[in-house]
Amino acid sequence: YRFSRPHTVIGTALSIISVSLLSVEKLADISPLFCTGLLEAVAAALMMNIYIVGLNQLTDIEIDKVNKPYLPLASGEYSVGTGVFIIATFSIMSFWLGWIVKSWPLFWALFISFVLGTAYSINLPLLRWKRFAFVAALCILAVRAVIVQICFYLHMQMHVFGRTASFSRPLIFATAFMSFFSVVIALFKDIPDMDGDKIFGIKSFTVQLGQKPVFWTCIALLEIAYGIAMFVGAASPFVWSKCITVVGHTILAFLLWNRAKSVDLSSKAAITSCYMFVWKLFYAEYFLIP
Repeated sequence: YRFSRPHTVIGTALSIISVSLLSVEKLADISPLFCTGLLEAVAAALMMNIYIVGLNQLTDIEIDKVNKPYLPLASGEYSVGTGVFIIATFSIMSFWLGWIVKSWPLFWALFISFVLGTAYSINLPLLRWKRFAFVAALCILAVRAVIVQICFYLHMQMHVFGRTASFSRPLIFATAFMSFFSVVIALFKDIPDMDGDKIFGIKSFTVQLGQKPVFWTCIALLEIAYGIAMFVGAASPFVWSKCITVVGHTILAFLLWNRAKSVDLSSKAAITSCYMFVWKLFYAEYFLIP
């Protein structure tokens, strides 16, 4: 359970379900065919998600002994061999499912996620991109904001429904908004990990700039994103969409600001708790996409 990093699993599942629903044009589209296509996408993506987070733990065992000693590999609960077996199995199963489904958007989503996830973590020449703050943030943005939104939407649109590729207004909004959110997650995740990152030469923005500036940059970026979402929602021609989008993002913006003001930046536990709260806001966003 802890090896899978459940907050990322939940985020992946919700994002695919949400973006798949964006491809629905009429009630009749929600059919056994839709459900099968959705299940194929979610299953393949979750297996790839476990490969990516598992590889990161395998290459970060010594860092995690400082930053996250409760994780199975860092604590010694799992051996390295067990970790390698898990990620190899799940990556093979993910590609196998992506191949037999014969959906090119799904396969490319898995392949690009595999390549970026591997390059992000693995310690080989020219790789281990997590050492470089800007490149690391781009990797997370590419997967969470672009690949998930566009490829899984096209999987449903082209493979499941047999329609021509097209990008709807809600999809464009979701991709743009999640770009903000992905940058915030990429920056925020390193704030509680500053000690271990500094020891092992990970040049995160937090290591370079300090916890407080990065923390408040994350909060500012999310508040700006919520402001833009309110503006987009207010311009919607549908009253129900206008109300849900504007009111929903107003509430989330207030909750974020209220939580941010109470965070003790000298406490690793408080920062980690706030980081997990940001993930809950990430989940909530998928219920508000117009």
